[in-house]
Amino acid sequence: MNIFQHVSDIGDLRKALDEAFEIKADRYKYQHLGKNKTAMLIFFNNSLRTRLSTQKAALNLGMNVIVLDVNQGAWKLETERGVIMESDKSEHLLEAIPVMGCYCDIIGVRSFARFESRKDDYEEKILNQFIKYSGRPVFFMESATVHPLQAFADLITIEEYKNKTLIEPNPLFGGSAIQRTPNKRPKVVLSWAPHPKALPQAVPNSFAEWMNAADVDFVVTHPEGYELDPAFVGDAKVEYDQMKAFEGADFIYAKNWSCPGVTRPEDYGKVLGDYHDYADWTVSDRQMAVTNNAFFMHCLPVRRNMIVTDDVIEAPTSIVIPEAANREIPATVVLQRIIIKTEKQFYLKRLAYPITSETLYKKKGCHHLAAFLFALIMHHIPNITKGMLSNCPMSRSIPCSKSTCSFFRNSIKKRNVKIVARQKPK
Repeated sequence: MNIFQHVSDIGDLRKALDEAFEIKADRYKYQHLGKNKTAMLIFFNNSLRTRLSTQKAALNLGMNVIVLDVNQGAWKLETERGVIMESDKSEHLLEAIPVMGCYCDIIGVRSFARFESRKDDYEEKILNQFIKYSGRPVFFMESATVHPLQAFADLITIEEYKNKTLIEPNPLFGGSAIQRTPNKRPKVVLSWAPHPKALPQAVPNSFAEWMNAADVDFVVTHPEGYELDPAFVGDAKVEYDQMKAFEGADFIYAKNWSCPGVTRPEDYGKVLGDYHDYADWTVSDRQMAVTNNAFFMHCLPVRRNMIVTDDVIEAPTSIVIPEAANREIPATVVLQRIIIKTEKQFYLKRLAYPITSETLYKKKGCHHLAAFLFALIMHHIPNITKGMLSNCPMSRSIPCSKSTCSFFRNSIKKRNVKIVARQKPK
């Protein structure tokens, strides 16, 4: 995985979730993977959870981390070609990006929609320049149209809570325990809610995309004019009656977004009308009463008594804090997969000749490339033992996982590499 932007980039979703729960049980299990590697996190916009959780994930993997706030301390960047740079922007993104790539192994970028041009936003003009010119794997920490790390964390949270029959009192605000009977296939509702400012569609877009890929009954509800792009909504049910959408729901995900410009192109990025007129869309006890004791979710930060009332966000069914805590996990999964993929690519370039046990041992120890490959595949080949590699320092520090081993085993078969296993010559 060289780019992480959509749910399709993660591959088998069930395997990704299993990997996420494995990492959550032991967050430092793959600490050796990131040794002497650097993640650069670039922020064109503010961040709290994304910044902290992604930094923590990189540290969990043993990586070095560089954080750059583009608008605080860096040169102001021009992003358009053909512009005569006579304003206060001193550097062009086309020079800045390859320079950034020189100092790191992986790049994460956060850059919101500008609402100047729907075409530019939905073509991901900024992020695609990083993909094209950085020479490094790039993962999206929220872009003009998507926030995949948030959506992955949301799905992990739903997986954790979907079968709960007893809801404990809220650890921060108390309340009484609640009994509930989960639906076999959870009903998840994404609900628009009012906000005084025009917000991007990145979070709802990704949430819709990931829920469509998951095993849930997914419904989107919003006032007319706020239709999300069909590329993300897909075949999900769209219900304009919020109360009807909430009926029997197991999870309520509240989020504001500005006009996506699907049915009203001229209003792209705008708040339609006076937001006070939509006060009845604020998630309150009234709506939650028709759900199946649904869990309340939100990506945070949240404007209380605009998006959701105090009573709902403080109820035992509110899981916004565990949801935020889970942000660390998908970031770890994504970084881990990128590291493993780049390692595979690096060593495959050197896998261009036959390997036998004759190349494995020289007078002064192992051939390092051969040792690397054998270390990766040895538990798939019966006659190769750890003792055969014990003298090679590389074999004791190789990052190894079942997926990596499987990859090399299959690659060796495809390339007709001849492997002859025998005891180390004296």
